[in-house]
Amino acid sequence: TKTKRSYGYARLMEVLSPSPDRVEPVCPAAAPCGGCQLQSLSYERQLLFKEEKVRSQLRRLGGFENPRVLPVLGMEKPYGYRNKAQFPIGRSRDGRIIAGFYAGRTHSIVETPRCYLGSPVNEEVLRTVIRWMEDCAVEPYDEEHHRGLVRHVLIRSGEEKRTEDGSADERQLLVCIVINGRKLPHAMELVQRLLSVPGMTSISYNINTERTNVILGPEVRHLYGDGYITDTI
Repeated sequence: TKTKRSYGYARLMEVLSPSPDRVEPVCPAAAPCGGCQLQSLSYERQLLFKEEKVRSQLRRLGGFENPRVLPVLGMEKPYGYRNKAQFPIGRSRDGRIIAGFYAGRTHSIVETPRCYLGSPVNEEVLRTVIRWMEDCAVEPYDEEHHRGLVRHVLIRSGEEKRTEDGSADERQLLVCIVINGRKLPHAMELVQRLLSVPGMTSISYNINTERTNVILGPEVRHLYGDGYITDTI
């Protein structure tokens, strides 16, 4: 699709003979979504790929002839671990309000309310926000024409902790709605709905009225809570 001086970009058309390391992606949107590039590769092979990438960069950019690179330390469960996500909000071709991620090298939203790398609670938060938008006639942002209100939903979640008696302590959640405007209509209705999500600790909105790809604007207004969560990492 594009050539550079020493490399090119290509699009996979057909797999003739699959590698033994090829696996079925966990996420059904892995191919069009721009968030993941390695889900078709087994996790064990992903770690080797990353190790070799470090070694290659040290050779090519650092000038080291034979750099010693230690094995990459992997995770026991390489899914559901990311504690922060920013979902763009828009409309699908059939007019529905959707959340997801941008397709690779575009600003077209791939509808993926469930990101398998992030916390599973994100899906419930996004579903709540979208229902509120539908019920209260709150428009999603239209990037092309710079109109509409809700641009992104930012979610940060803490880890579920154990108390001294061994029981689970509820995770804390922070939600911030990024808007193309100065005021969030029906804000208290949104707060009441989000409070039904277990662990909801802080709700706010961020003002970004610029025609920009930058997600957050300079001003945050708090609707519920102190504007932060407490977590142990």
